Amino acid sequence: MHSLNQVYSSLSATRRYEVWFIRFHLPDHAGSWWLRYLLLNPGRTGCASHPLGMPVQVWATWFPPEGKPQSFIQGFPLEDLLLSPKGRSPLCFSVAGNVIEENACRGSLTVDGHEVSWDLRYTSTFATTLSNKGWIGFSRTPHSDAVFSGHISLDGRRCEGQPLGLGLQGHNCGYRHRRFWNWTHAFFPRSDAPPTTLEALTYDLPLGLVFRKAVLWHQGRRYLFSRLQEISLDRACLRWAFHATRSDGSQLDVAIDGRGPSLHLLPYLKTDCSGTLEVANNSRAGAVIQFSPQDGPAETLATLDGAVLEMGGQR
Repeated sequence: MHSLNQVYSSLSATRRYEVWFIRFHLPDHAGSWWLRYLLLNPGRTGCASHPLGMPVQVWATWFPPEGKPQSFIQGFPLEDLLLSPKGRSPLCFSVAGNVIEENACRGSLTVDGHEVSWDLRYTSTFATTLSNKGWIGFSRTPHSDAVFSGHISLDGRRCEGQPLGLGLQGHNCGYRHRRFWNWTHAFFPRSDAPPTTLEALTYDLPLGLVFRKAVLWHQGRRYLFSRLQEISLDRACLRWAFHATRSDGSQLDVAIDGRGPSLHLLPYLKTDCSGTLEVANNSRAGAVIQFSPQDGPAETLATLDGAVLEMGGQR
C-alpha cells in the first residue's frame, strides 16, 4: 500500500483541491488516456455558482493518434462520495461507480451523448515525491513506472490488453493552484533493461523564487536533480528543454515536445471560485533525454509519444 496516496484534505476544507490522476499511452502509438478523480472545496460544496464547480468530479480525456483530444467531465454531490479517512491507507475514492484505489481504478461516464468506461489495474517498481510543502500543497507519484492492464472504451470502441499501456499514477493537492507550473513525465520502455522514467516540475514560489526538481529512475536507481537550467520554454507551442546537474557531476539534458494536434486546453477552476486558469496538456508528447552519469557513459533515450507535458497559468 502506498502512503503517497493517503487522503490529505479534510471534508470540512473550504478552499482546497485534491486529485488522483492517471496517464497512460497505448501500444503501437494508438493513443493516450488521462483520467482524474477530483475533490474540490468539500467544506463549501465546491463552487456552487460555476458549471465546473461540483465538489466531486471525474474526468476522462482521450488523446487519439490523429485529430483533437476529447474531454469528458462529470460532477457529483459530496454526499455520494465514499472516501477513505484522512491520512489512512489503503486509498478508496468511490462515487457513482467511479473508483480509484491503491493499484486499480474503474469508471463509467455519460457526457453529452458519449459513453466512457474503464477497469484498470496497475503495478510499478518506483514511487517518489516531487514536491511537499505541507498544507500549501504537494506533488506525489505513487506509481512512476506503471504498467496498466484491463480495458477502456469510448462509445463502444474497446481497447484491452495484458498489458494495456504504460504511464503513471499521481496524487496532487493544494490550497490553490500555482500561478504557473511546468510538469512532465516521460516513460521509456527498454527491451534489454527495466524501463526508465523521468519526471520534472517547476512552479512559482514567494519572493520571485522558482521551485525546480527532476527525478530520473534509471537502471533501478533514483537520481535527484535540484539544479535545473531552462534552455527554452514555449508555452504557446508546449515545448520545454532544460539542462540539469547533480553535485556528483552527473548531467541530464531534456527536450519535451508537445506540439501538434494533441495539444489540449482545459479550464481549471480556481479554489477561491473567482474564475478559471488555462491549462495546456499533451499526453502524447515526444521526449528525448541524454543522461551522463558520473560513473558511466552517456546514454540517449527517446520516445515519440510516451510523455506528458503540462503547463498551467502564466509566467
